[in-house]
Amino acid sequence: MKRFIVFLLIIITSILGYLYYTKTGVFEEIKSPKDIVAFNLNDLKMKVFYNRPSKRNRDVFGALVPFNQVWRTGANEATTFETNKPLTIGNNSLPAGKYTLWTIPNDTSWNIMFNSKQYKWGVDETMKPMRIPYFDVVTYSVPVQNLEKPVEQFTIAFDNSTDNLSLTMAWDLAKVVVPLK
Repeated sequence: MKRFIVFLLIIITSILGYLYYTKTGVFEEIKSPKDIVAFNLNDLKMKVFYNRPSKRNRDVFGALVPFNQVWRTGANEATTFETNKPLTIGNNSLPAGKYTLWTIPNDTSWNIMFNSKQYKWGVDETMKPMRIPYFDVVTYSVPVQNLEKPVEQFTIAFDNSTDNLSLTMAWDLAKVVVPLK
């Protein structure tokens, strides 16, 4: 039994040493960590899964995220939005379900698209967004609010502080608010 335990410790030490010295990411800081934002009120349940890139002294909108081009609204995997109840966004109805969330940012407004197709990743091998417009269920345009202080890490949140439910997205000096009813 002692030999087995010693053998197991040697194997575990070897694996951890290999992972550490080959820099496979296990011991490195994740540059765009995954996050889930949830909202529950009475029988309404909503959830957003996304990856949170950081500014890291880079120009963000108009540079890292080009203006007037589809953005996967985060990093890595496609951002998803899920609701168990139908919602109204502007004059559009969004049925209950799971959607991928896409945006087209520019300096004064963003187009927000809720797409019914599920994509494993946000971009293809050429770094082009994987969104297929045919599957857009709701497209809504919102104005950009300019912030005084930059937001270092891309942030999605639900806000119901004034009984006007909204989905907010902020990064660098830009913030957008999508009203949900």
